[in-house]
Amino acid sequence: MAFTAKDVMALREKTGAGMMDCKKALVDTDGDMDKAADLLRERGIAKAAKKAGRIAAEGIVACYIEGKVGVLLEINCESDFVAKNDSFTAIATEIAKVIVKENPADVEGLLASPFEGAANVEEYLKSQIAVIGEKIAIRRFTRYETDGYYAQYIHMGGKIGVLIDMAGEATQASEKAAHEVALQAAFSKPAYLTEKDVPTETLEKEKNILKQQAMNEGKPEAIAEKMVMGRIKKFYEENCLVKLSYFRDDSKTMADVLKEGNAQINRFVLYVMGEGLEKKNEDLSEEVAKQVAQMKK
Repeated sequence: MAFTAKDVMALREKTGAGMMDCKKALVDTDGDMDKAADLLRERGIAKAAKKAGRIAAEGIVACYIEGKVGVLLEINCESDFVAKNDSFTAIATEIAKVIVKENPADVEGLLASPFEGAANVEEYLKSQIAVIGEKIAIRRFTRYETDGYYAQYIHMGGKIGVLIDMAGEATQASEKAAHEVALQAAFSKPAYLTEKDVPTETLEKEKNILKQQAMNEGKPEAIAEKMVMGRIKKFYEENCLVKLSYFRDDSKTMADVLKEGNAQINRFVLYVMGEGLEKKNEDLSEEVAKQVAQMKK
């Protein structure tokens, strides 16, 4: 039985599966729409695709280091139960290995990257979705290559992750300092490494806010402008990693800790799992009411 591009689109709308999956299913069933839909379900593809509309607001931040390449990855799922499962951590590790090897430019490129035992990473994830029964989504990743060494820290089973690219040779003292900096970063969540890394637009916006705050306190504009310089120093101390107060000794900054360990940072990345994602939170009675209403139709 022949089929057209419209049939492929119709099957996609019916099942939520990808275009190529739908086309292959129609080929394998001689164009029979119902059989193709059943085949997609049997293959776990329709099941995975239907979950694509769900909110994946749980998950983990994972770190993987292989030689001189380091990866920080956030991968999301739907429930905390799945996120805490060792098999989910294993999925994150397998994805990170692909990032190390293939060096994709973005998530889209990662999904299209080859994967052993599957056509690509996207197909691998679909197979895992069918097994786990929840949506799995790769949200973001950072890949570093270094001439130095790495410090990394994963907090609370993957709720926060830090990867730091360190310059120079690793020594016992420098590695200890780097580890302390990684802990501090996870604790304080700085946005920048040094003052030089703060974008001009961000800095000017902060200065305007601080100036307006001073003027709202009744200070003349000329005095308010002078006060801004003192207050912007505090902004740096709260938002730049090397300016942060050391959590073990607030008489020191992280720059002091690095100096004592003869350590130097090239760059760092920090992910807070689920930051900015919406969590689905439906009242149970509302959910039951919806199901009852659906049954009455």
